[in-house]
Amino acid sequence: MAFREKELRTPGPVTVAGRQLKRYHIDQPEPRLTPEVERAAYAFLPRLLPPPDGGTPPAGWVVLHRGADTGAYLLAYTWFWDNVLECRIAVAGQPALRCPDDDPAHFVPLDRPGVGCVWELGVLEHERAAWVRHVLAPDRPDLAGYLADSRAEGPVGR
Repeated sequence: MAFREKELRTPGPVTVAGRQLKRYHIDQPEPRLTPEVERAAYAFLPRLLPPPDGGTPPAGWVVLHRGADTGAYLLAYTWFWDNVLECRIAVAGQPALRCPDDDPAHFVPLDRPGVGCVWELGVLEHERAAWVRHVLAPDRPDLAGYLADSRAEGPVGR
């Protein structure tokens, strides 16, 4: 299959389990993220979030990505120890990753380590720089500035 860019949307931040998270949705012409998949993903999201560490601003981002086949992917990235990133992933509809079926709204935890695919890693690049810019570099962390600084919507992948 030939590589193609996908479309990135930023629906705005959400607070889940005591963490403020930016949201990124990665989509393509077909199949698209449906409201059913979005509801299922955000219902599952609290299971992916560790408790805040008490010292680091309780923030991060989440990527919801619709694959080209039956899969959907939910990645939760959270900061701890001020400058360390943790990633926890859930998958749906992808039997190759031990999903019980091909339903893109039936999320289960991914049982192997992962960081993200080429489309998701573009968001990670932006988020690392935004965290340094708004939280680590200033004299006082600017969490509101960090939450307002999202990667631009549009093509993602190259």
